[in-house]
Amino acid sequence: MKNSPGVIVIGDHVQALGLIRSLGRRGIPVYLVHDKNLCIGRFSRYTKRYIKIPDASNESEFIDFMINLAKNEQVRDWVLIPTNDAWVYVLSKHKETLEEYYRVSTPSWDIVKFAYDKKMTYMIAEKNEIPIPKTIYPENMDEVYEELKDIRFPVIIKGAIGYKFYRKIGVKVLLAKSQDELVRYYTKYFPIIDPSETVVQEVIPGNSSTFSFCSFRNNELMGYWIGLKIREHPMGFGTGTFAQSVKVPELFELGKRFLNAINYYGISEVEFKKDPRDGKYKLIEMNARTWLWHSLAIRCGVDLPYLLYKDMIGEKVTPVTSFRDSITWIHIYTDLWVAINEITKRNLKIGDYLKSLKGEKEFAVFSLDDPLPFLCETLMLPYLWKDRWGGY
Repeated sequence: MKNSPGVIVIGDHVQALGLIRSLGRRGIPVYLVHDKNLCIGRFSRYTKRYIKIPDASNESEFIDFMINLAKNEQVRDWVLIPTNDAWVYVLSKHKETLEEYYRVSTPSWDIVKFAYDKKMTYMIAEKNEIPIPKTIYPENMDEVYEELKDIRFPVIIKGAIGYKFYRKIGVKVLLAKSQDELVRYYTKYFPIIDPSETVVQEVIPGNSSTFSFCSFRNNELMGYWIGLKIREHPMGFGTGTFAQSVKVPELFELGKRFLNAINYYGISEVEFKKDPRDGKYKLIEMNARTWLWHSLAIRCGVDLPYLLYKDMIGEKVTPVTSFRDSITWIHIYTDLWVAINEITKRNLKIGDYLKSLKGEKEFAVFSLDDPLPFLCETLMLPYLWKDRWGGY
């Protein structure tokens, strides 16, 4: 797209690679900025330039860096797109300052907070009659004990701010099968995370896989897509490794209702699980950004990054109201490891695993027209194993 603004993708891993390929294949110049040198996105043929930046914890240093980048390079009015919650937070908090130099795709903090803080997410959901799992919000250890009588086990402890919890604890959630186990977790981790920073949530029973309602919204929904995580690490509460596009009309209504309630702008993923006890889809969380397997939506005919880009530069966006279903997405290395673990535990049959690999699919990293990221991921496996996958 000659003379059109480019895009600066902030962050890395599969999310960034999906954005880079989506926009780069359309001739849109894409820069990748990240706080680490080892990242697969920098090796894509569609990455015009890679720039190392301060990490998200150094907010003022990052903002100064981006201002200088706009002043010294030909990137003024380019679109900024983050790939993780830490960068979403920084962009939303400093949106007004950055918008003097860039087009910031992230909404301001007064909107992002409803996705960023799960306590606020659930408050909005309940206010708008969107079901959620039974959840308690302890402020201290006394309330951990007192409110246990109102919840059924097993439960999970998770962070009100997800990525901060992960940085402190090293896992996304802690599963407690009894009151004693729950109290032991709080006793163990109380020195590094306060109960007020957590929520305790009832685990939806059965094989409750996660459904994702994903969309681009400006004043209304301009494109949406729905997917189902089939395998993830860790199973039940983790990051997708194998997913499929599905059509669930109920999720369209629930997802749309939530986004309308917070007047959200941009790309988002709203996660639900179906409770077999009452047949209701219950909201789990919202991500105010692209998610790991967003390239599957593109394969299904809903290119959310491109819809966002067109809207950000003032071009007319034609709504996308349908998508192809039953197409799968796979992250080869993580999914193979998950499958081996599940087969070893006898939770998955080898035949079922092989059967799942048939049919049309989108690969997370592998691509014939852009092969270098997959080669680099293969060479970087020891680093990724330790840094990103936590043993996976």
